[in-house]
Amino acid sequence: MLWQRSDRFVHGCLFGRSGIFPQLMLGRLRTYFLTGVVVAAPIAITIWLVWWFVSLFDSLLKPYIPSVYNPDSYLPFTVPGVGLVFALVGITLIGALAANLVGRTLLNFGERTLDRMPIVRSVYKAVKQIFETALSSNASNFSSVGFIGYPREGVNVVCFIARELDSGEIGLEPGITYYSAFMPTTPNPTSGFLFFVEKDQVTILDLTVEEAAKLVISAGLVTPKQMREANVSVADDEDTLSMLIAHPEQVLKPGQKPAANRKKAAAKKTAKKR
Repeated sequence: MLWQRSDRFVHGCLFGRSGIFPQLMLGRLRTYFLTGVVVAAPIAITIWLVWWFVSLFDSLLKPYIPSVYNPDSYLPFTVPGVGLVFALVGITLIGALAANLVGRTLLNFGERTLDRMPIVRSVYKAVKQIFETALSSNASNFSSVGFIGYPREGVNVVCFIARELDSGEIGLEPGITYYSAFMPTTPNPTSGFLFFVEKDQVTILDLTVEEAAKLVISAGLVTPKQMREANVSVADDEDTLSMLIAHPEQVLKPGQKPAANRKKAAAKKTAKKR
């Protein structure tokens, strides 16, 4: 009787509701679930964004595509991406037209027409300037990353340094060097604040613009050190894979020693025989 009770006690401790094995199993399932979320969520969000982007162009342009060129008229199912393809072709044709004399003449005529409209003129010029600056191959990007003391002393925010300028360029008394700095918001770095800060009030960081952007988007969860370590590990893996592809004879079988160790062992055996 005693050994039966002790056996039931041990069985309850191991396999009961509050036993060791159920807790271990739940912990392992929880780890698997969180790992699955980390792997699946970025893929799912990326697919959803791509599908939304393609569907947006399809919904806007497909109704205006002639049925002769619309594959939906011939197929029993809807072909996604047709509107996006027509948009890309149309934008490319507009660019080709604007690059010749006739296109430039029509463009100048349209801009002169818009220039006579008070509100539309301001909106058009602002949007045009933004796109010319963002898409121009000669446009200068952010030069460096820095810290600005904001909103009070002792609190620092990440900012992107656009350029260095003289205070006279922004309507102040000349002679003081300023930075034009953009302070992005988290997690959307496309919005933020523009600061004109004296040069000695900015601490330049040893970060690339890409590393700082990832730091802002992740709300500080991904640090530059983690990014560099991940890049190093990926580079090491790529170097190892390239080496194995170039020298497949160096692939080790289970229990096999590296070539260098085999050569050393063979040399020791030869020395002993002598």
